[in-house]
Amino acid sequence: MEIQIQDLAHLNEAARTFIENMGDHTVFAFYGHMGAGKTTFIKAICEALGVDDVITSPTFAIVNEYTAQGSPIYHFDFYRIKKLEEVYDMGFEDYFYSGELCLIEWPELIEEVLPSDAVKVSIQEKEDGSRAILF
Repeated sequence: MEIQIQDLAHLNEAARTFIENMGDHTVFAFYGHMGAGKTTFIKAICEALGVDDVITSPTFAIVNEYTAQGSPIYHFDFYRIKKLEEVYDMGFEDYFYSGELCLIEWPELIEEVLPSDAVKVSIQEKEDGSRAILF
């Protein structure tokens, strides 16, 4: 599926469309270059799901936990991971196989431990500044 985001005014609508098409999947791996909008789109998804917490990139914490309608949402940023042992040490399995929503930035750094059913989401920046979300 492809979702077009012309500008930030259409971001919330795009997030709702994404949520409507998530199906039963719980692990989503967001690919895109630095500045493509991964964190911004994940923030919009969390807000659309009802998260009231402040939503920020977990660049230094690796994982942030938010709550929406009584359920946790796990937001990961593996940009600063230096070696895979760090991912094992944080207990990634407890998150990825919890059945709770996991939204992952920089999954290419942990490809070998991603669940086989993780949904790959690509965020591509177009020349006009719009974005295409492919999943």
